[in-house]
Amino acid sequence: MNILFIGDVVGSMGRDMIKEYVPKLKEKYRPHITIINGENAAGGKGITEKIYRGFLEAGAQAVTLGNHSWDNKEIFDFIDEAKYLVRPANFPEGNPGKGIVYLKYNAMEVAVISLQGRTFLPAIDCPFRKADELVEEARKRTSVIFVDFHAEATSEKQALSWYLDGRVSAVIGTHTHVQTADHRILPDGTACMSDVGMTGPYDGILGVEREAVLKRFITSLPVRFEVVKEGRTQLSAVLIEIDNQTGKAKKINPILINSDHPFYS
Repeated sequence: MNILFIGDVVGSMGRDMIKEYVPKLKEKYRPHITIINGENAAGGKGITEKIYRGFLEAGAQAVTLGNHSWDNKEIFDFIDEAKYLVRPANFPEGNPGKGIVYLKYNAMEVAVISLQGRTFLPAIDCPFRKADELVEEARKRTSVIFVDFHAEATSEKQALSWYLDGRVSAVIGTHTHVQTADHRILPDGTACMSDVGMTGPYDGILGVEREAVLKRFITSLPVRFEVVKEGRTQLSAVLIEIDNQTGKAKKINPILINSDHPFYS
């Protein structure tokens, strides 16, 4: 089984990249499951129902979220009915939505879990303990388990990967918007990568207008960050090949599309 995971979609430019390249990536790599992280898809913060449905129409089977899950208030109107929208499972008990979904592929199921880190992010429930709970649940139904770990610290992302090695198929990091070069398969068969990167503006700073970010660093004054709305674009993703029977990863290959790394069909 091949899983294609596309990292943090930022604003309208990121959504345009999804429309343009998901069909091309599907044609080239033939993934059986496609997952998109969409927590920055609505103007850089949150997601709307229209965007969520647009991602499914573009070819995704699941959409994961992160620390900006609740930033667009519209989400409260539809998240409980959105079957394939996955918010961090370790949000406090009673939060809307769900932290795990099961996807059908032929006679198989694939579990998709979302978790959020706690280092340099709000203090929520422990992602390691929540992972234990959900992985135990998922393994009763399937050996193919994908984890999107939305976290700031590389150390925390690597730690969860080692913690879950051999129990899940992949632990792929999101949130920091810069694709890392540490993709590997751990000794017991779990594919991992600290951050898959972002999909959206190529010439901003993490998708935001450069001038505001520079002013913040130089002056330490509060500024309003605006998502870049025109210019060059990029798409960041990873393709993971998984053994259907064991759930162990066999290959992991990062994908980066921008003007310095053109896409070849």
